[in-house]
This record gives sequence, structure tokens and C-alpha cells, in this order.
Amino acid sequence: MSGGVDSSVAAALMQREGHHVVGVTMRLWGGESDTGCCSVSDVDDARRVAQQLDIDHLVFNFSDDFQEKVVDPYVHAHATGVTPNPCIECNRSLKFSRLTERADTLGFDAVATGHHARLVRNTNGETRVHRGGDAAKDQSYVVHMLTGRELERTLFPVGDMTKAEVRALAAELGLRTATKPDSQDVCFIPTTGGRETFLGKRIPFHSGRVIDTEGHDVGRVDAVELVTIGQRRGIGLYKTEAKRFVVDIDTTSRTVVVGTESDLRRTGLALHSMVWAGGSPESGRYRVQCSAHGASLPCAVEVIDGDRVQVTLDQPHRRVAPGQSAVLYDESDAYVVAGGLVSAASAWPASVGATA
Repeated sequence: MSGGVDSSVAAALMQREGHHVVGVTMRLWGGESDTGCCSVSDVDDARRVAQQLDIDHLVFNFSDDFQEKVVDPYVHAHATGVTPNPCIECNRSLKFSRLTERADTLGFDAVATGHHARLVRNTNGETRVHRGGDAAKDQSYVVHMLTGRELERTLFPVGDMTKAEVRALAAELGLRTATKPDSQDVCFIPTTGGRETFLGKRIPFHSGRVIDTEGHDVGRVDAVELVTIGQRRGIGLYKTEAKRFVVDIDTTSRTVVVGTESDLRRTGLALHSMVWAGGSPESGRYRVQCSAHGASLPCAVEVIDGDRVQVTLDQPHRRVAPGQSAVLYDESDAYVVAGGLVSAASAWPASVGATA
């Protein structure tokens, strides 16, 4: 129970079905936090909802695991010019790994969460993550890493519901989270100071040169570590006549490459650290989604090995920043087949004279 309306209703639905339900809130971040599911107010909301439902409420302190598996990799990624997705890594390492381990230790049968996704058993007896009933709130992308035993022990009680239906049920039950806004921020990044202040306390920043795709100097940035692919603001070129976007970053040489929007578009996408939902890795036709709320795109996938694939999009698309997650769905766009991390392979324009 994160303190939001979805997990509150998930707990209520499990209780309504007659299960013995215990509310659990993970205490993940021990530092300053005023956003997301790590704030003191969110823990308090979860506890109060548990009281309303008359169920026990436990708080598990996983802050050491969170630091090691989520925060440290987040900081390291920025230091090396990679754009991380800490919420997915939290799901991978904490919500659907560490928490499941604790549930096993305590003798629970399943872990239920408030994610908008559905679990469907296919004709082969395999359980797959399907898109949620509310297309606008679908979260199958952020739980794509579920496989095997985790899938068999996970429940998504609100997966078939729309967000409006979730809020309506919460209001009907009188839950204090019924009208609470959804969290949109990285939980360990305070609103005051933001990412720049958070990272500035942990890694040194280095100024860098900004060049165009032909290698000409066009400006400088104060911190290469704060730049990401596709960025337009914050690189000193926002008010120039021609729109320029970051098309590549090299923290080693402290260089940022900018180009036009067409320079940013790619048809190839190299993925590594693949997780396959079931069966053997298989080349073929899929759809790929590269952000939590982005559209999926038709593509062809070539399996290099079980850990790596090459994705070829049917149409050019804005380059996806290395470190982001890309999730493969079946051709009908119904369920998750696999997911991996975007690599920096063949990212540099040849005219710059460097390779990633």
C-alpha cells in the first residue's frame, strides 16, 4: 500500500473477496523526500486506509536494498551519460523481488498491488502480463519484468477497472485516498532543488562542449551529467532560430552533440539485459513501447542471444535514450513478450568521428 488510491482499492477488493489481507508499505528512502510514495504523508495515508478497512498494517524497511539497487545505479547512470528509469528498477528489485521474498518468509500466499495491468493464463498454461482495462492508465510497461514464480504469486485487483471506477469505489467506501492525485515524480528527488541538487551532492559535474553533427562547436553546457537524449532546453540553444535537440552524449570526452529533429530519428534500437516472459527468445514481428505512456510501434526483432536483441522499427522514431526500458508486446499489442534496456550502440553520427 503506497498511500495512493489504486493500492487502497486493491486492498479493499481483496478483503471483499474474503481473503485475509495485511497492508504493507515499504519504507524505501531514508533521506529527504516530499514526493512520490516515499514521503511521510504517503505512509500515513496507507496506515489510515488500513485502519478504515480494519486490516493490519506493516511497514517494511528496505532502505538499504533501495539504496543499492535503485539510488546508486541512478547516480552512476547519470555520471556515465545514461538516462535511468528508477521506478522500473524499484519494481524489479523491490516490489516484485524483495517484497515477494518477505511475503514467502511470512507465509503469505500472494502479493496484490494497485497496478493497472492484468494477468491472463494462455492456452499453454503460461501467465502473461496483459494491458490494463484502462488504456490511458495501463501500467503493463512498468511491470514487464515479472516472470515465473513472481507472476504466479502476484495479483492486480484493479487491472480490469478504469481509473474513474477505482476512484468511484474508493469514494463509495469512504477511503481517504479517493481524490488523492496520482504521483508523477521520482520519490527520492525532492521538489526543492530537484535532480540537479540531488546529483550535485553525489557526483562531480563537468562542463562540456556542444557540437553539431558536423563536429563544429556551437556552445557549452555546465554539466554534461544532466543532459539527456532529445533535450532542447538547458543547452543554451533554446532561443536559436533553428530547433536543436541533443542527439548524443559522451561524458568521457564531455561532449554533447546536437542536431535537428530529423537527426534525432532512428529506425534501429539495440536492447540488452532482456527478460523474456516465457518460452525461448524468438525473432519475429512485435510491437515495442519505449516509455510508460508512449504508443507502441510495429517492429521486427532479431534475437542476438538470450540477453540481446536488435529492433528495427517500421518507421523512423525519435531516438530513445540509453538506459531507458523498451518493452516488446505481441503483434496484437495485448500482452508483454519481453523487455530490456536500450543500449548506446551505433548512436554517434559517423561525421563526428566517434562510435558509442
